[in-house]
Amino acid sequence: TKPNILVELLTFWKNWHFRRQIDLTAKMKFCSRWKSTGVSVTARHQDEEIEMARMAVQFELEDLNMRPDPEPLLTEMIHEAAYRENTVGLHRFCPTENIAKMDREVLHSYLRNYYTPDRMVLAGVGVEHEHLVECARKYLLGTQPAWGCEKAVDVDRSVAQYTGGVVKLERDMSNVSLGPAPFPELTHIMIGLESCSFLEDDFIPFAVLNMMMGGGGSFSAGGPGKGMFTRLYLHVLNRHHWMYNATSYHHSYEDTGLLCVHASADPRQVREMVEIITKEFILMAGTVDVVELERAKTQLMSMLMMNLESRPVIFEDVGRQVLATRSRKLPHELCALIRSVKPEDIRRVASQMLRRKPAVAALGDLSNLPAYEHIQAALASGDGRLPRTYRLFR
Repeated sequence: TKPNILVELLTFWKNWHFRRQIDLTAKMKFCSRWKSTGVSVTARHQDEEIEMARMAVQFELEDLNMRPDPEPLLTEMIHEAAYRENTVGLHRFCPTENIAKMDREVLHSYLRNYYTPDRMVLAGVGVEHEHLVECARKYLLGTQPAWGCEKAVDVDRSVAQYTGGVVKLERDMSNVSLGPAPFPELTHIMIGLESCSFLEDDFIPFAVLNMMMGGGGSFSAGGPGKGMFTRLYLHVLNRHHWMYNATSYHHSYEDTGLLCVHASADPRQVREMVEIITKEFILMAGTVDVVELERAKTQLMSMLMMNLESRPVIFEDVGRQVLATRSRKLPHELCALIRSVKPEDIRRVASQMLRRKPAVAALGDLSNLPAYEHIQAALASGDGRLPRTYRLFR
């Protein structure tokens, strides 16, 4: 039998991609799939198939608003707050009122504008380069997709403009349990600051900083040992039992980036929770413990190498790096960059980040949420404390 390889065609728009597992030596079936992809999603789509797709999107939107895990919705909200009405701040999920507007012509227009050769990468793992090039020339060059070969006319080339701001969504979170055991009613807060693009030199220090904070979760599928020495675990979860979650995320794009912290607590303790988050942001720019830094760098390198153990991830890494940077850094090059991060690099990027306006997303009972101006003042202060408010009547 002929060895199977993996080939992927990626587009640059919103990480849209599709994947086929093929046998290149057997007529490169993927290319006939690529040629007919437009046919399957446009020309041959009957009205009932488009209606089924609309129903699936509608279901996903309803599920998004009903699911107990608020992270996808908070991620959408924090981007909307950070980049008000531009680029990555626009809705990633289709608004309900737009579902009925999606028809064959809209799909044709989208594919015609964004599925162009200069926005695609053909990547393969386990195949000789010349063989891959030969198959690409034979089966991809000269083919005409179903959406036509007209020149793209409506390509959006806007550059992200970080604005900062707040997006709030009042919602009753007291009955979100999927089973008979009730969940505690929680208010979810996410506070973010602008970081940098993945094309900038500071991307690696920001990645290490994110790993020091929590790196996508204080606990993970690998067990509590992976995150039990991060700052959000030692300084937050380990000291404040009433906080149910403390997680850091780093979103990086071609022209901007966003580092944010997500935390959850009882609605009556929202103010204390926000103050704790602001203090952690300020501590980033303070003294960096060398042992803590080395642990974060080791953990980041370990995650990088473990992710590259399987072929599907390797060829996806090849495609995405070439698509985004026109080149590929090998794992040992990335590890060398991670090892070179020094404590002053962490302090520098953290201080730079604190000079920008914050982005705030809040979901749940927001009766005790501090004003946006107070959160901004706390991040600009030296200790992260919120301004005191006094009420004549309680």
